[in-house]
Amino acid sequence: MDINKKYVVVGLGKTGISCVRFLRDQGCDTTVVDSRAQPPGELELARDFPNVELFCGKLEHDVMQLADVLVVSPGVALRKPAIKAQIARGVEIVGDIELFARVAEAPIVAITGSNGKSTVTTLVGDMAKQAGLQVGVGGNLGVPALDLLSVEKPDLYVLELSSFQLETTRSLKAAAATVLNISPDHMDRYDSLADYVAAKMRIYSNCKAAVINKDMDPVETHSNPSQKIYFTLSKPGNDEFGVRDGYLALGDQLLMPICELKIKGRHQIANALAALALGDAIGLSMNAMLVALRAFSGLEHRCQWVRRLNGVDWINDSKGTNVGATQAAISGLGESTAGKIVLLAGGEGKGADFSVLLSVVQKYVRTVILFGHDSEIIAAALTEGCKIVQAESLAQAVTIAANEAQSDDVVLLSPACASFDMFKNFEDRGEQFMQEVKKLK
Repeated sequence: MDINKKYVVVGLGKTGISCVRFLRDQGCDTTVVDSRAQPPGELELARDFPNVELFCGKLEHDVMQLADVLVVSPGVALRKPAIKAQIARGVEIVGDIELFARVAEAPIVAITGSNGKSTVTTLVGDMAKQAGLQVGVGGNLGVPALDLLSVEKPDLYVLELSSFQLETTRSLKAAAATVLNISPDHMDRYDSLADYVAAKMRIYSNCKAAVINKDMDPVETHSNPSQKIYFTLSKPGNDEFGVRDGYLALGDQLLMPICELKIKGRHQIANALAALALGDAIGLSMNAMLVALRAFSGLEHRCQWVRRLNGVDWINDSKGTNVGATQAAISGLGESTAGKIVLLAGGEGKGADFSVLLSVVQKYVRTVILFGHDSEIIAAALTEGCKIVQAESLAQAVTIAANEAQSDDVVLLSPACASFDMFKNFEDRGEQFMQEVKKLK
């Protein structure tokens, strides 16, 4: 780090605080700017770093003109005029992952994708721990990457990375990296799907081993890694991970019966295969990985089983914040459900094309119950799919779902939308859903 440069952190919150902490530990001159009048983390900043100035309410502060380096938080779009003006001035733009990659000494497993990245990140971390390694797990999930540097150097870092983080990352040289899947997301921030894909594909730059979803189009890595490892939900080729005769398999080798997985659905099988491929790429023992995989029961708010009542299973997939995630949840659960799905969806749509859901809704869904800001947009896209009911609140949606569901059905909260129109975050939405479901009699 060049401590003679002036660093301006743009955007506070969890990531911004981690950037300030890192920069101050390095002895860097640091200032923070945030467009919000009262940004999250403001009190923590004042308490822990009273000498770091915070300018709130807008990004167009004079201090930006004094910056040598802008450390831009993932939630701040690079297309904002205040950021573009500094780019035009020649100011260096970095993010927290770029700072992390410049100083991290242990190998890094880097994971991105539209869906499943939190599950795979956690699972690879569990596999590495089962293999006896000291592991730092975080990034876009849980602990900010820079905060992982404050503990004793581990044997391995496993990082979940968002497209927003990858936009400002250039120095990452992952030991193994993957783009799990691509479906339209954040179209309110990108000019096109191609721009979104390009941001995701940056994870493969300079990586040693690229783990590639063979079922995904495109599968091009836009780089030349020394090793490519493929996974697929079909029968695998030589040295590929896939599905064979009801087993997870590596080539012709049967690894474990799929029925022994605690996580259910085809999308979760793909996540398991991706995790195995990543672990294999960094030399984890197969036995340790399979032990961890058998024990893994999934993450909260990600196709999380809540209860069974009157022959109906209730599933919390509040983390389904885009159409791809909801599409995967519907198809994954629909194939293994004796009855039909009653889907609860809605929220901030982020400019998504909800017609993508129409085919799986027609195939697997009995009733769609909609709530939130973009419920009418979703209804218009799915009008030919099945019965649609509008609800004024999540609580009302749960009540309606209880009346719509029949024995052997699944009631699935998978909103395909962000939560900020009605809730603090997707966790809050999921918790409220589970509370309402547990009230049912």
